[in-house]
Amino acid sequence: KVGVMFGNPETTTGGKALKFYSSVRLDVRKKDAVKDGGVIVGNKTAVKVVKNKLAPPFRTAEFEIIFGQGISNAGSLVDLALEKGVLQKSGSWISYQDEKIGQGREKVISLLKANPDLCKEIEDKVKELLDSGN
Repeated sequence: KVGVMFGNPETTTGGKALKFYSSVRLDVRKKDAVKDGGVIVGNKTAVKVVKNKLAPPFRTAEFEIIFGQGISNAGSLVDLALEKGVLQKSGSWISYQDEKIGQGREKVISLLKANPDLCKEIEDKVKELLDSGN
């Protein structure tokens, strides 16, 4: 929309039919760059459900997209595990079962990629907490 003084000036191309007949519409935005030693290796992405006829709308999700790999499962797992209390953070150190497993998020992600058994164990605990509703 040209000349909009208030509200969101963005429009969906394709006319009114696309807005009306679509079942799910997503708003995908780049938030930050993911860096590894000063080199940009991906993007932190935010997705907002603008319209959803199948489930509750207006939910948001944030995740990392790593170039050449896709969505970072280990990064999402670390974020969820910290949120649910499976991993504990003290300063920049992250610990699991009172044992420090890495200093900084990137070190923990690389440790989980190198140790699939530990990754599976943490993932199972997070899924258990998500299923129980905690």
